[in-house]
Amino acid sequence: MLTLRPHVVTADTNGLTVLLDARSGRYWQLNQTGSTALRALLAGRPPAQVAADIAAHSHTPETTVATDIATLIHALITERLATDE
Repeated sequence: MLTLRPHVVTADTNGLTVLLDARSGRYWQLNQTGSTALRALLAGRPPAQVAADIAAHSHTPETTVATDIATLIHALITERLATDE
């Protein structure tokens, strides 16, 4: 299950999510789709189900959405913003 690390602060504005690493002061902004995916992943939904749900409500193939979600998860973990433990 994906969880944000304790030093990460989030803010949602106009459908976008901003993630702030309180230790480094760096921040990242997710677009509306990324924000939707992050909320679902943090709620414990499996990446494949999140991809299927987003694809069903967009004009993007499920395989593309699944790749984007895998990239998002990898980036969050690599940047030490989240953990999947």
